[in-house]
Amino acid sequence: DYGALQPHLDARILELHHGKHHAAYVAGANTTLEKLAAARAAGDIANLVGLSRTLAFNVSGHVLHSLYWQNLSPDGGGEPTGSLAEAIGTDFGSFAAFRASFSATAASVQGSGWAMLSYEPIGRRLHIDQLSDHHENTAVGGVPLLTVDVWEHAYYLQYANARADYIEAWWNVVAWDDVQRRLDAATSSGAA
Repeated sequence: DYGALQPHLDARILELHHGKHHAAYVAGANTTLEKLAAARAAGDIANLVGLSRTLAFNVSGHVLHSLYWQNLSPDGGGEPTGSLAEAIGTDFGSFAAFRASFSATAASVQGSGWAMLSYEPIGRRLHIDQLSDHHENTAVGGVPLLTVDVWEHAYYLQYANARADYIEAWWNVVAWDDVQRRLDAATSSGAA
């Protein structure tokens, strides 16, 4: 239900965000996959680089949006518990320090992009990424756990240009159980 996250995230925004913006990335990825297959079949090597970049943009947009939706819940908010809370305390000092850092990262994205909490399996620690667009400025190998979309389409109809207000409201619907599940999967995989 698009209205399930109100008053924090407006139903009309979620409907447009999911039904138009996210859907456009899925359509773009599918179209680009078809163009890549045709270019490879024709031996058209000159177009592969541009098509690969377009595919990365669209697939990343789809993946990040899918994660974003799963990270949201009308029963969300508050603070995490369990091993997620422990990892946040270890890697950021406290939940308050993590929240302040994550919010600042999200608010300071220049133009369009995302903030993301990831688990980095080599160092076995959490870190915060700031993504330009969907697919740039990320640490290779990090496992995404939590995302917030700070493209204007995610908030502008409700929060206008007050991105920080949107981020503050978003904390009220974060599904910590989903983030915990993702951390558990990341730390129990062979990569950890």
